[in-house]
Amino acid sequence: MNTERRAPLDRKRVADTALKLLNEVGLEGLTLRAIAKELDVKAPALYWHFKDKQALLDEMATEMYRRMVAGTPLGSDDGWRERLLKSNRGLRAALLGYRDGARVFSGSRFTGLVHVEEMEDNLRRFTATGFTLAQAVRAITTTYLYTLGFVTEEQGVQPLPDERREGYDIDERARRMADFPLSAAAGAEIFQDYDRHFEEGLALVISGIEARYGIE
Repeated sequence: MNTERRAPLDRKRVADTALKLLNEVGLEGLTLRAIAKELDVKAPALYWHFKDKQALLDEMATEMYRRMVAGTPLGSDDGWRERLLKSNRGLRAALLGYRDGARVFSGSRFTGLVHVEEMEDNLRRFTATGFTLAQAVRAITTTYLYTLGFVTEEQGVQPLPDERREGYDIDERARRMADFPLSAAAGAEIFQDYDRHFEEGLALVISGIEARYGIE
């Protein structure tokens, strides 16, 4: 008889298990039944904690955010540009840590107030610099949406770092587009070197914010 006691089943344990399983099966394969099997419980046991899959995705996104904050050191003397750079680099790194990470995060709602402390600090920092509240919200959300969209597309090609989805061979693409030389050559700029592309795009967005609002 096995007398080993298992950890109690709670929301965090389910979310942790789901995030681990996500890298193996992807979002489509992540079912409550599969998670229950991984936890060695019956699927109905999960419904005590999550009414449906979206509720679980919300908790997973919240846990991803907790881990992101823990792994993204923010300085008390950061200017608004530094804060946008650090926050969005940290967000991208966090999302890339999971197969379909951006798709899980996109559209999910945090299950508590875990995000409010950083939000309040950012808004206070931005408005003290000269942004109106509306401008601060627009600057923060625009860079956030840029990062989320970028990683969604990035993971469409590379589900995990160094793993490339079939159909995105640059040389084959160029051969098929031989009659359109600029489009053929653009493939390397679209589907390779995502680190550089992300940084260039983020810099463009931040420069646009500065130009739009005229804030140093």
